[in-house]
Order: sequence, then C-alpha cells, then structure tokens
Amino acid sequence: MDSFVQEAGFGAILDKVRANERLSLDDGKKLYESNNILALGYMANLVRERLNGNKAYFIYNQHINYSNICTNLCKFCAFGKDKESDLAYEMNVDDVKQKVRERLDEPINEIHMVGGIHPDLPYSYYLDILRAIKEIRPDVHIQAFTGVEIYHLAELAGKTVGETLEELKEAGLGSMPGGGAEVFSPRIRQITCEKKLSGEGWIDVAKTAHRHGLNTNATMLYGHIETIEERLEHLDILRRTQDDTGGFLAFIPLAFHPKNTEMSDHSRTTGIDDLKNIAVARLMLDNFPHIKAYWVMIGPKLAQIALSFGADDMDGTVKEEVITHMAGAETEQALGHKTLIRLIREAGRQPNERDTLYNVLNTY
Repeated sequence: MDSFVQEAGFGAILDKVRANERLSLDDGKKLYESNNILALGYMANLVRERLNGNKAYFIYNQHINYSNICTNLCKFCAFGKDKESDLAYEMNVDDVKQKVRERLDEPINEIHMVGGIHPDLPYSYYLDILRAIKEIRPDVHIQAFTGVEIYHLAELAGKTVGETLEELKEAGLGSMPGGGAEVFSPRIRQITCEKKLSGEGWIDVAKTAHRHGLNTNATMLYGHIETIEERLEHLDILRRTQDDTGGFLAFIPLAFHPKNTEMSDHSRTTGIDDLKNIAVARLMLDNFPHIKAYWVMIGPKLAQIALSFGADDMDGTVKEEVITHMAGAETEQALGHKTLIRLIREAGRQPNERDTLYNVLNTY
C-alpha cells in the first residue's frame, strides 16, 4: 500500500505521518487538492490506529435544544428564528425537566444541550435548567452551551467568562460542545454570520474553559463558501490552541446542509467531500485524541466507512436531533445503541461505549 500512496504523490507526507511529524499547511493543501481518497484514507487510518487502535466509540446521549430564538440568524442556519416567527419556541424549566423524564428508562449518560442566542431569557434561566437536569438525573454529564452562548451568558451576568463558567460548573455543567466555531476566517464570518462572536472570541472562550477544568469539543462547518486555505487556517488555529491548553476532546467536521437556510442555492456536500474532511482533519490535527464522524450530518452508512478514513467516534444515540433536521437532513433523529454497535462491528472495529470524557463504559 505504501507504493500506492507514493505513486499518488504523497511519499514525503507519508514519511512524515510514519515518523509522527507535524504536517504543514502546504501538506494539507496537497491533501485537500487530491482526489485519491484511498491514499488519503490510508494515511489517516495510520494516525487513527496509532492513537486509538481498533476501537470505535459511541455514547448513549440525549439532545435538548432549549430554544431556537436567536438574534444572530446566521445565513447557514435553518434552526435559529426571530422571536416573532411562527416557528419560534422556548422551553421553560419544567419543559426541560419533562424532556429528561421522558427518557429516564434509558441508560443515558450525557445530555447535550444548546440553543440560540436568546434576546430575553435571564442569566438565572441557564443556571436553573442545569440544576433541573441534575435534579432529575443526578449522575448525568451535561455537555452544554457553545462558546458563542457562553460569551452571551457572561455578558448577561455582567461577569468574566471565567466567573460565568465557574457558576455554570457549580450548577451542573460538565463540558462544552464544539458548535459556533463555523470557519474562523473573518471573511466567512462577515458574509455568513456577521452578528456572531468572532473566531478569536470563540477561541478565547475555549481557552478559558480549558483553564477552568472544562474540556470542550471543536468543529468546522465545511461545504459552503470557504476556501481550502480557510479550512486549513481553521485547523491550524485549533491545533495551536490544543498545543497551548490540551483541553479539546474531539474534532467534529460538520457538513453544511443548505435546505431552509439563506444559502439554499448551494449544493450539499458529497461523500468524497465528507471523507476527505475527516481524513485531512485526522492528519492535520495530530494533537487531537479523537475525530468524530457525526452520523446525523453525513448519514450512518458514510459514518461507518469513515471509521477507516481517520474517524474513531460515531457520536451517539442522539435522541431527537433538531438542528440539522431543520436544514433538511434525511437521517434518523436517533439511532439505537444496538444499531451503532452493529455499524461499528461491520466496519471491522471494536465497539466501545464511552462517557463524555472518553472513559470506556462497555466493550462489545
């Protein structure tokens, strides 16, 4: 297989991969510009197996989106709504409790909770919904609030981001998801999400979270108007941040879904796009322990294949995903853990049920 990769023009990159040397942005550009997906996958799999062996992870989790009312209204988002919209909604504390109660018979160990940048909800609401979840499920790990939301909460509270995170931790916050990163490029943000926290602001929140003992994930939304160079700059910023803090758990490439957005004239990503972004991420982000193939975004079948293209995690059962489905996703809103185990096994990997922090709970 090495000769096949060398024939594809990747001999020097393969040598770096085998020697565990960091790839340059020029290396990344060469990877992105290649259509030899098998050569990319082979190299990404070398890194994937060096870090995680034959393990493939999943989690038994539940998603709660407390409100879609949002002042940012990003052009690539189908979820956020103006508060006057007929499709706008918000949950009160009892609604959130009810969502948790509905699944008490399931062995859920993570609740993943995000929402829009709401113009009216008070800071106390966010503390109350964390406490409410812990009241119903004391042992559950709550992964909640993107960096964009955290910055908004700090402004609401009139406190620093660090002080705000400490109060949220006390109320039950266990870690943060990776949303809101989009693409860090100021050009992209000016065109697509000019009201949103800047890329620098997002990184500052992540670094602060890491300093306060909170792990986070990181994402990149690809497949809209970003260039290869902007993708690589994004990955490099994440890589350098991880060098500094070591607080990122996983990177999740997020495929853009254009339906019902202001960018609906764009095409959806292809399977090659999706596999390429996973493989390049695995090769460039040498200091990230995990790369997710988020089945909600790319479908369970492609996520299964991605386990041989650099990914080692399929995310989880999810239980009622809303955000991507409002943008036209045709995947299921949840997958049973038995289905995830079967998908992983059929990919030739060993299924490992994990918690949020990647402690293995069950090996199948």
